[in-house]
Amino acid sequence: MQSVKRSKWKPMLFVMAMLALSACVTINVYFPAAEAQEAAAEFVDKVINADKAATDDKAADPKPMPQASRRPSFDLTSFFISTAAAQEVDITIRTPAIQAIQNRMSERFNSSLRQHFDGGALGFSNDGLIVVHDATKVPLKDRVTLNQHVADDNRDRKAVYREIAVANGHPEWENQIRDTFAKQWIRDAKAGWWYQTSAGDWKQK
Repeated sequence: MQSVKRSKWKPMLFVMAMLALSACVTINVYFPAAEAQEAAAEFVDKVINADKAATDDKAADPKPMPQASRRPSFDLTSFFISTAAAQEVDITIRTPAIQAIQNRMSERFNSSLRQHFDGGALGFSNDGLIVVHDATKVPLKDRVTLNQHVADDNRDRKAVYREIAVANGHPEWENQIRDTFAKQWIRDAKAGWWYQTSAGDWKQK
C-alpha cells in the first residue's frame, strides 16, 4: 500500500522540482552589440552609398535558402524558460517605418547634403547627428536652406534610433542604438569629410 502511494507522489515531486528549477532561472537580455553594428552598417551604407546599395539589392537572390526539415523535439528545460531570451539574437531594421525614414534620409543626403560634406561645410557629430561644421563653405544665400536640411535630417536620425529600439521590443536600447550608429556614420565617412571624435575634437578623414 505504501509503495502505491509513493509511486503516485513521484510524478508530482518531479513536476515540483522542475518548477523550482525554473524559478531559479534568470533571463538576462543583453544588448546585442554585434548585431546592432551589422544593422547600422547596412542602414548607413544604403544612405551614403545609395547607388551601390541599389545595385547590390538587384544582384542579390531574393529566394530563401531551402531548409532541411526537422522533427520537432521537446526540451523540458526550455519549456520553463521564457522565449524572451531569444530576443537578443538579431536587430531588425526592415519595418515600414524604419525603411520610410531610411528612404527620406538617402534621398536628402544624395540630393542636398553630400555636396556639403564634400565641400567641408558639414560633419558627423559624435552623437549620431550632423552639424554645420564650417558655414563659410556655404554661400550666404544657401545657408538657410542648408540649415533646414540639417534640421530635417537630424529629426529623422533621432526618430530612426528610437524606432529601431521600439521595433525590436526594447525601447531602453535607444541610447545604445544611437551610439552604435554614431560610430558607423564616422566609420563610413569618405576621405575629406569631417567628423567629431569622442573627445569633442574635429578631424578630417
